[in-house]
Amino acid sequence: MKRVEVAAGVIYNPEGQILIAKRAANQHQGGLWEFPGGKIEADESAQQALARELHEELAIDVKASEPLIRIEHEYSDKSVVLDVWCVTAFSGEARGVEGQPLEWVSPKELQNYDFPAANEPIIEAVLTREARG
Repeated sequence: MKRVEVAAGVIYNPEGQILIAKRAANQHQGGLWEFPGGKIEADESAQQALARELHEELAIDVKASEPLIRIEHEYSDKSVVLDVWCVTAFSGEARGVEGQPLEWVSPKELQNYDFPAANEPIIEAVLTREARG
């Protein structure tokens, strides 16, 4: 089975909201919401891949990030490893460079959106992080 390693960002704005993006219909798990990011290249760390992907997809530059959770999930057609980081500071104004819809939502609102199954532990980790303050 194909294995894909992905860096994803839980991006916080100064108001404590989190940025989510809608996957294009033609992508794997298309039409669902996700935490932005992308594939980790062979010569990159997860943190480097996250910074590159967020610059390419959202036109923002990561200034501060910390690890949140690492998830391994198997779909019927592929295996994914998600290396998830909290992005707590960035420069630029996030926009969907590839035309993807974006929304800033409160952590509690995440449960109102349809995410790929692999993202469920991310939402749980975010809510646990919020509860700890």
